[in-house]
Amino acid sequence: MNVFSSAAPAATFSSLSEADPMKQQIIDFMRDFSIETTPGSALKIPDYREHLRPGAKVAVTFLPGSDFADTIATAKRLKEEGFQPLPHFAARSIVSAAVMEENLKKLQAEVGIDEVVALGGAVDTPLGEFESSMDLLETGLFDKYGIREIGVAGHPEGSPDISPQGLKDAITWKNAFAERTGAKLYIATQFCFEAAPIIAWDRAIQAEGNKLPIHIGAPGLATIKTLINHAKACGVGPSMRFLTRQAMNVAKLMTVNAPDKLIMDLAQYRAEDPNCGIAKVHMYPLGGLKKSAAWSYAVVDGDFTMDPKGKGFKVTRDIG
Repeated sequence: MNVFSSAAPAATFSSLSEADPMKQQIIDFMRDFSIETTPGSALKIPDYREHLRPGAKVAVTFLPGSDFADTIATAKRLKEEGFQPLPHFAARSIVSAAVMEENLKKLQAEVGIDEVVALGGAVDTPLGEFESSMDLLETGLFDKYGIREIGVAGHPEGSPDISPQGLKDAITWKNAFAERTGAKLYIATQFCFEAAPIIAWDRAIQAEGNKLPIHIGAPGLATIKTLINHAKACGVGPSMRFLTRQAMNVAKLMTVNAPDKLIMDLAQYRAEDPNCGIAKVHMYPLGGLKKSAAWSYAVVDGDFTMDPKGKGFKVTRDIG
């Protein structure tokens, strides 16, 4: 059973010809997806080449309380195995501009990168002089060390740490920064469980002047229990109600779910609305990288069948 949903009524397909365009929309939407890993999970993955295709973009986290040296080591390993690592720079966990510069020096000396993700970070009290990704951008250090593309945070369902006006102001500032400096920025979002709030958010920020492309966060394959735990920890908003409804049935807690309905609805939105700001999908492999990557590649390859009632699709390949 699929718990990822949209508030909009499900479309139904009266013939295969109606389903085929939708299938191509999904394939196009998932093509060139990126995925996330942590230094901790990297220790449990003998070789990323067993799960990812050459050149895949892989975001590498810098979690609260961790050592950035581990982020560098994971990025170096990914580069050596043929992938493009995207290290996270979490502002509130960086003590000073000097430390930030040293980390960039090490990354370029040991790895060689041209893209990073700049975030505020899940730390209540900043460890140093930075509070937000905007503070990191203002240092000019990313440009100094050859970073040509930067992901910055976006929150389709709001944030428990930032007011709605604060979020609006941040989007406005980031757009102005990109225009003023020529920096290539994109918005990297938290994961959500339904399409409707994402679409509403995209339209709202477009109306307010957003020009930055959006890399939308999607939860990978995981049990309902795992998804709920991650959603609570990350402050996911109203779309989590779809999970909690399912959780009322204890028997479903350990059911593995895929984000097919979410992906289908967003793919349709991107294909049908010329003003859609969503450019790519970023997968959060909450239940493990192996299955989420296998599922994503199956979708990219078209190995799935559409649900005739418009409830999503089902991957037909064995993903283990």
